[in-house]
Amino acid sequence: MTRKSLCSVVALLLAASAALAQPSPETKEQRPEARREASTDGILKLLPADAVTQHSITTPQGKIDYTATAGTLPFYDQSGSQSASVFYTAYVAKNSDKNGGPNRPLTFAFNGGPGAASAYLHMGVVGPRILELGPEGHDAARAELRDNPATWLAFTDLVLIDPVGTGWSRAAKGDNAKNFWGVRSDADAMAKAIALYVARNNRGAAPKYLLGESYGGFRAVKTARALLREQGLAVSGLILVSPLLEGWLTFGDDTSALRAALQMPSFAAAELERKKAFTPQAQAEAEKFAMTDYLVTLAGKRPEGEAANAFYARVAAMTGVPDGTIASSRGFINDFVKTIRAGKIVSRYDADYAVDDPTPERRSARGPDPILDGVSRAYGGGFADYARNELGFKTEMTYTLLANDIAGNWDWGNGGRFAATSDDDIRTLLAFSPSFRLMVVHGYADMVTPYGMSRYVLDHLPPIGPSGRVQFKLYRGGHMFYIAAGQRKAFSDDAAAFYRAAE
Repeated sequence: MTRKSLCSVVALLLAASAALAQPSPETKEQRPEARREASTDGILKLLPADAVTQHSITTPQGKIDYTATAGTLPFYDQSGSQSASVFYTAYVAKNSDKNGGPNRPLTFAFNGGPGAASAYLHMGVVGPRILELGPEGHDAARAELRDNPATWLAFTDLVLIDPVGTGWSRAAKGDNAKNFWGVRSDADAMAKAIALYVARNNRGAAPKYLLGESYGGFRAVKTARALLREQGLAVSGLILVSPLLEGWLTFGDDTSALRAALQMPSFAAAELERKKAFTPQAQAEAEKFAMTDYLVTLAGKRPEGEAANAFYARVAAMTGVPDGTIASSRGFINDFVKTIRAGKIVSRYDADYAVDDPTPERRSARGPDPILDGVSRAYGGGFADYARNELGFKTEMTYTLLANDIAGNWDWGNGGRFAATSDDDIRTLLAFSPSFRLMVVHGYADMVTPYGMSRYVLDHLPPIGPSGRVQFKLYRGGHMFYIAAGQRKAFSDDAAAFYRAAE
């Protein structure tokens, strides 16, 4: 993976002292008690009071009546002045024997980047309303807001949180936003926001889950540790979607034989999809080749003669990259965006998806990604419209789906992003909490966080407790595989089973 693609990965990749029960008004309105809790100046003046609305949705499990709250959680500094306001959207099923209650599972969700708002998971998979991006999930111009029959509200209440600097979450003073932009400070802030919501809404008894995508997966692991350390709250489980787990793998050396071998199955999956030949058996063969002949050859002396020609030809056939390109890089695949499909630009977020190359005269790829920039940006405008018109949260503030400046100013800690690790945290969560469970999911053709890297991390965990506590699931598609309706439903079904298993 090139330095440029790494930047693309990084671009996509906060307890109350008094508990306030969430009201359930009969009509769309703003809560009187949700007035600004402190007089604020600057940009926070643009944020309205919390908006609470009533809705219902029909799912295969039956009709669900629910309360939606679009609001903010205030943060204060040591002087008692407001330091930030964190935007969230909560969906809570009405109290009934079938759907609701204070002990119902409660899932807190966020995306990654760092610098991404939660609209991706919100409007793409878990929310009661989703944004369908055309028949194939790749046409932003045909985006349409629809009910989501596969909403996770069928089995858990939901709270979608936007970190400071994303969505409508802002620091009181712009210059102080960077105080929230780091691995430790971000996890502590997310833990504070979760604890504040739990206390205000009397949900201390609810089983708590964290759902994170991309860097949000890394964030979820760190937040789970921060919740227990700083807030005294333990989580029941984590669901990590296309996660970054280990920086040395995701951002490591382009000449690492291990990294290349862990990426290879995703290239192979994309090529099988292009040929309409994808089967679990064919993919398993590619995985075996990647961790045997391919890994050994890359790690050893450069092959020569007929052995080299046969090896390069096999890699080319399996990945779709031309033989000459493979040979010139000694079997490593780095600059693949313009080489896998002639005359096309391939998305790093789904190597099976390509569009016509807008700059064919250039040798290397520069500019936007076909999925990240060409498709998924629609979630920002779609969510802003939905929040204003259906949830009643009306503000003149711009909804920031992806804040590129955050990634560039992120504090990764000692060693930088290459030293970022979640392995020790996952091991501690499994060892210290017997009921804790982990679910990691990926799309086969994701080149931003290839599934082989997560599988490698999970395969090297020690056996802690009974089997089945750690699950690994794969779906057709890429980083945001859920943009396809069939894969979204499959993921939601698997998640529902994951929650049921804890009952």
